[in-house]
Amino acid sequence: MFQLGKTIVSEDIIEKDFVCNLSACKGACCIEGEAGAPVTPEEIDILKEIYPKVKPFLRPEGVASIEKQGTHIESDLGEFETPLVEGKECAYVTFSENGTAGCGIEDAYNAGKIDFQKPVSCHLYPVRVQEYSEFAAVNYHRWPICDDACTLGKELQVPVYKFVKTALIRKFGENWYAELEKVASQM
Repeated sequence: MFQLGKTIVSEDIIEKDFVCNLSACKGACCIEGEAGAPVTPEEIDILKEIYPKVKPFLRPEGVASIEKQGTHIESDLGEFETPLVEGKECAYVTFSENGTAGCGIEDAYNAGKIDFQKPVSCHLYPVRVQEYSEFAAVNYHRWPICDDACTLGKELQVPVYKFVKTALIRKFGENWYAELEKVASQM
């Protein structure tokens, strides 16, 4: 672990390789698991505001789930996340003709309907950020459903931090990322 400003960063994001391999996993990270995607308090208002513009991009099951539970939910631990469809996939998930999961929020963004790409936790994946009162922990989340992404990352020699560069800049800024690159070059 090392410190960058008010973040404590796991060396795994520099040392491990990762490139999403959607042809292999079909977007399993949006389907698997027991919870929705983490949502920041700032994103709660955004999700409420953009929902009418995102709704046409969603599946009927997703719309029904959001209309029943809300654009976000609060977990038993007091954390916010996207709602699920019947305890399974994210309510915002869409599926392509070949069954690959996508994101209705990102579809609306790509269509120019909204200016919010998707929750930052989704954009950052496989990096997870845990906010604490004095700092944020930046960690690599290893999940067996992403084994193909690890293999592809290793083949292409793309470290996690480079794969999620745009998302890390979105979350922490250009200067933070430049400092991360300096640390990486010295490892």
